[in-house]
Amino acid sequence: MKRIILLPALLLSLAVSIFAQSSLLQSGPMLGYNEMREVMLWVQTNAAAKVQIAYWPQAEPSRRLLTEERLTDKADAFTAKLIADEVEPGLKYSYELRINGQPVKLSYPTEFEAQPLWQWRTDPPDFKVAIGSCSYINEGPYDRPGRPYGGEYQVFTAIHQQRPHAMVWLGDNVYLREVDWYSRTGILKRYTHTRSLPELQPLLASTHHYAIWDDHDFGPNDSDGSFIHKDKALEAFQLFWGNPTFGLSGQKGITSFFQYMDADFFLLDNRYNRSANGRKFGEKTILGEVQLDWLIDALAFSKAPFKIVCVGGQVLNTVAMHENYSNVNPEERAYLLRRIEEEGIKNVVFLTGDRHHTELSRYVNAKGNAVYDFTSSPLSSGTPREVTEVNDNRVEGTLVVQRNFGMLEFSGPRTARKLSLRTYDSEGKELWVHEISAEK
Repeated sequence: MKRIILLPALLLSLAVSIFAQSSLLQSGPMLGYNEMREVMLWVQTNAAAKVQIAYWPQAEPSRRLLTEERLTDKADAFTAKLIADEVEPGLKYSYELRINGQPVKLSYPTEFEAQPLWQWRTDPPDFKVAIGSCSYINEGPYDRPGRPYGGEYQVFTAIHQQRPHAMVWLGDNVYLREVDWYSRTGILKRYTHTRSLPELQPLLASTHHYAIWDDHDFGPNDSDGSFIHKDKALEAFQLFWGNPTFGLSGQKGITSFFQYMDADFFLLDNRYNRSANGRKFGEKTILGEVQLDWLIDALAFSKAPFKIVCVGGQVLNTVAMHENYSNVNPEERAYLLRRIEEEGIKNVVFLTGDRHHTELSRYVNAKGNAVYDFTSSPLSSGTPREVTEVNDNRVEGTLVVQRNFGMLEFSGPRTARKLSLRTYDSEGKELWVHEISAEK
């Protein structure tokens, strides 16, 4: 008799315990960087809790592997990064989040694939990388009065439905407001609010995410290296993003690099060491000498068929307005393009954001090598009524003034790789496509 009474009680207790752990989940889990022997996963709770990831090869569901257990705490906005360090190249894994030892049930897939060891064995795999910038998530009491600036959050569902292998966030991924800029508390609250968007969670859980920043996730509008709280902004970026590294040669910032399959991605910092846009005297910089020299050396070293350079502001737009490179620092822009030309670096594709419109720019240098700039903006922030500026490098038919996202599709044999650049509206409808063949 006792057993009949106790069994339902135990089941009820277990169900209550699982629900309690699920209620501690604030946002995530999110996949961070992805390598052949380790994968980083991120999670945020809303109170102190023990978090851990259990993962297993999809072909061997009984073989459970565990990350180390971490205790989240308020000092780090209750975030944690967990390393799956027993993965094997090319294997597909399913995973589950555990909070205080109990699995958290989610209504969408939680899975990843370690990068494959294809070198010297096969052609590089085909793969897709989503891109986008300018992600504004409304919060009425702290937004400007009037019409909401953000919207069409279904764009994140549309990206997820494409099942990209990775996504690169191209800046203004968070919009700090007046209430946020000048305190660590405010910055962390804004990151938490943005990351907690329900429509975002399925995309976070099954796509590997990398990011750069621009002015709005760094500080006030058009902010530069003089921002007094830039160290707090940097700390928040490090807490909430899963890039493999942050900074360069001892210099603070978010500069990083990763290789996905056979493509090299260079993640640049256009804020931390930036001079004031309106500065009248002295040398001005957007990237800084250390970062510029590293970029040229790293591009020259790269053997990748496509070299993808990610930076917040437009590089190839010829119009001298707003924070376009040609307006803020035409000398540094000319130096960067000249060095790419002098070194004979081929197949450089800049990925940029910031402008609240999308367009593809193409420039052919004196050595006959084409350089591209794929601007993808906005994901969910405001859009212009029209764009009248005349960008001499714009590829005809690529201007988009509605909310949208981009996709990079890499395909073909090792000796004839192709890159398809695509733009989709917030519902997932394709708006244009442009194909590039790797030059030898």
